[in-house]
Amino acid sequence: MRYMFLLYTNEDERAESLVEEREKATQAHWAIMDETRRLGIFQGAEPLAPTSTATTVRHRDGKALITDGPFAETKEQLAGYYILDCKDLDEAISWAAKIPILCRGTAGCVEVRPLPGLPAREGVPAGDGELSHRDR
Repeated sequence: MRYMFLLYTNEDERAESLVEEREKATQAHWAIMDETRRLGIFQGAEPLAPTSTATTVRHRDGKALITDGPFAETKEQLAGYYILDCKDLDEAISWAAKIPILCRGTAGCVEVRPLPGLPAREGVPAGDGELSHRDR
């Protein structure tokens, strides 16, 4: 089963004063990516740009409303993600516990969610460009 690991942290913790801590965290992320690649479970990982670069699209009365900035004002922001193909939730949790989160004074977190894949579409042969991973 593929799992998405959503990394939440406080963007203020990305300040220049934390250069050494950020470098340690970066090295720890590379180590996790290298190990999960070696094990064949790595599917992807990437940091997100700051929320100041976000655009939110809301749907109201059949129209799209575009707003600069993130969906909600919060103390913690979505900072990045991993996608790993784990045998079960226990394995996914063990990887989540290894992912470094830079947060001073606040508790960052890693949210773990299964990726069940897209449902099959009628009239489309299996494996014909569909992104379903339901049988993994």
